[in-house]
Amino acid sequence: MRIAFAGTPEFARSALDALIAAGHTVPLVLTQPDRPAGRGLKSLPSAVKKAAVAAGIPVIQPRGLRADGRFPDDATAARDALLRAAPQLMVVAAYGLILPRAVLALPPYGCFNIHASLLPRWRGAAPIQRAIEAGDACTGITIMRMDDGLDTGDMVVVNALPIDREATAASLHDALALLGARSVLSAIAALEAGTLTATPQPASGITYATKLRKSEAPLDFSAPVALLERRIRAFNPIPGATMPLPGLREPVKVWRACVLPGAAQLPPGHVQAVSAQGIDVAAVDGVLRILELQKAGGRRQPVAQFVRGWQYSG
Repeated sequence: MRIAFAGTPEFARSALDALIAAGHTVPLVLTQPDRPAGRGLKSLPSAVKKAAVAAGIPVIQPRGLRADGRFPDDATAARDALLRAAPQLMVVAAYGLILPRAVLALPPYGCFNIHASLLPRWRGAAPIQRAIEAGDACTGITIMRMDDGLDTGDMVVVNALPIDREATAASLHDALALLGARSVLSAIAALEAGTLTATPQPASGITYATKLRKSEAPLDFSAPVALLERRIRAFNPIPGATMPLPGLREPVKVWRACVLPGAAQLPPGHVQAVSAQGIDVAAVDGVLRILELQKAGGRRQPVAQFVRGWQYSG
């Protein structure tokens, strides 16, 4: 098929690569404008842009797509580019801009969205992280026909994926990116074969995956210890879970932890034991053992290495 693509991060790049490898024609790619990144804040292209340029596919980077929005000239230029590209279908994955009705209606077969949850659970911006944080046993990929709502379209393909008990947002992201690529190819194959069916999302079980905020990074040890451990995995790598330690001016980033059996012996947030096996911190209902951490400006270290250079007096 002739398929336009809209996406920005690594998650979306997997789907674009799959479309190209499957032999579909991609006449146009939409992605977010280049963003400053790294210590030098050099303007860098998105993962999707790099893949599209490598494949020789034209790329446009509108700042907005709404004709009545902040960037009407960008919206008009993007609409004209899509009309010239004449796609039969558009595939959207983690694009980051709202597609107005006028854009959704351009391709004859509409727009498929690759969403990283089992809709209607975890509609919104951060479904991978919120599923881990909530302790969900399973997540997955939903391919839906896009409509005007926030992840409210009819479902055409749904594939589940168990969440490993040690999964981080990074590891689950990679697994779901591959599953999303396979799932959208299945949806397109069914569309071409005339066997595609669309199912409305259930009216019950709707939850929203709110965008991650830097303010969520500090660990609150008045929360249940199991939730703290899940947040560390959910916020790995971004925004990263942090906590203060005695003797250090700045909070450390916590990369890995586990829940110890038994009750805490000190008030929440206090370090109650330090060893090469872990830094044990009291929570409201138990003990969190820190296993891997990072000083500000330093490197990730296993706890045995970290404690050797930490001047701790308990």
